[in-house]
Amino acid sequence: MEMKKRISLELRNRTPVEVAELVVDNCRTSDGEVEGLTDDFKELEFLSMVNVGLTSLAKLPSLPKLHKLELSDNNISGALETLSEKCPNLTYLNLSGNKIKELSTVEALQNLKNLKSLDLFNCEITTLEEYRESIFELLPQVTYLDGFDQEDNEAPDSEADGDDDDEDDDDEEGAGPTGDCEDDDDDDEGSEGGEEVGLSYLMKEGIQDEEDDDDYVEEEEEDDEDGAGTHGEKRKRDPEDEGEDDDEDDD
Repeated sequence: MEMKKRISLELRNRTPVEVAELVVDNCRTSDGEVEGLTDDFKELEFLSMVNVGLTSLAKLPSLPKLHKLELSDNNISGALETLSEKCPNLTYLNLSGNKIKELSTVEALQNLKNLKSLDLFNCEITTLEEYRESIFELLPQVTYLDGFDQEDNEAPDSEADGDDDDEDDDDEEGAGPTGDCEDDDDDDEGSEGGEEVGLSYLMKEGIQDEEDDDDYVEEEEEDDEDGAGTHGEKRKRDPEDEGEDDDEDDD
């Protein structure tokens, strides 16, 4: 697909001024020049044109807000001064896999005062003796060359940082269920406590029932004793009863 058509598709019903990021990797230019990009893309901050067959940056439009430019796997061999003119605020530039051979070619990047990271991996220039020392001396504003600083410390990966943030968010989100689990534990402890209280209550009730049964048995025994006493007493005869008996004898 031609670059101009690809850019038109990537707009997705937006105007160029509304686009902050644009990726047109693996499309093709008709003459090795930038096509379809205009000065209207003045809000563009990230542009990726990987493996599109570029041989020149002469037709690159003015992109004053561009910070990150991906140009790897093209056929660019020089004329890098265009970048300082059209993209003065670049902080990251990837030229890996191009035809850059000489230090004098890279010297044109000295005017990119904000450039912090430069990638020339797989360019012929990397075979030069003391290549890294020479680049850091030539471009003192650059902190990372081919992904490493002068002490061979690896450059922080913005995507990796984003993953770490996602993990932190996941941990924070995970803290919610953990709290719920703690609440559940509290509930379980409360339930266990309730069961203990319930058991104690039932045991107390059982003891009370036994005491009531004992009381009932004692009452029965007392009743039995009272009854036995009543039956054991000899009934006294009333005088009237004796008189009646005498009358019956006289008859």
